[in-house]
Amino acid sequence: MFSSMIQNLLSSGGQAQAAQRYVELNRYVDNFNKQIKAQNTAELQQNMQSANNIDGVPSYNGPSFDNVLKASAKTPFGSLLTGKALNVNAQKVEASDTVSPAINMDAPSKNQILNLVTSVSKKHGVDDKLVKALIKQESGFNPKAKSHAGAMGLMQLMPSTAKGLGVTDPMNPVQNVEGGVKYLKSMLDRYNGNIILALAAYNAGPGAVDRYSGVPPYKETQNYVKNILSDYL
Repeated sequence: MFSSMIQNLLSSGGQAQAAQRYVELNRYVDNFNKQIKAQNTAELQQNMQSANNIDGVPSYNGPSFDNVLKASAKTPFGSLLTGKALNVNAQKVEASDTVSPAINMDAPSKNQILNLVTSVSKKHGVDDKLVKALIKQESGFNPKAKSHAGAMGLMQLMPSTAKGLGVTDPMNPVQNVEGGVKYLKSMLDRYNGNIILALAAYNAGPGAVDRYSGVPPYKETQNYVKNILSDYL
């Protein structure tokens, strides 16, 4: 049924004007309905997030990871930096230097590796879940993994990094995890516990993180951080 305005236009012979007015009114109604639908969808999503709270912990409702990466690459460090020079204890690491469960050095099982990671992470005060997510990304829990760039073992230590950490045998799973966790801990300390920056530094080096005042704009590094966090969080 037409409105009285459109009906008057039709009765007075203004068919073209009536048709145009009819189209405009329809367009207005469609836009209005879209706005209402969008508003209802947003409210529904918010209610679903509230309903999905686990043990009283609110669902994450902050910025997306991509936005965090972008902000990290553009924002000055500020309080994120300690201002202290990186200081890694290069005391010689031997297999007996860490208290760890029994492990087959030649072909450790997945469970043996996980128990080792838990033990070493606890020793250095690092979340073992984070270390396990990092190892999954670095080597897929393969203690004999080697990269084309020369990185070795479970935590893919580069020869120079291993030497600086006092690791004499990077292919030894105990030494490798001990050195890798120690290095990750040093990155967490350097960036005041900021996991994103610490992981970026583990992959690209702290020099690159410092140079870009955040996560470097390298696709490999950004995917690296994102993949680890998806397993960790």
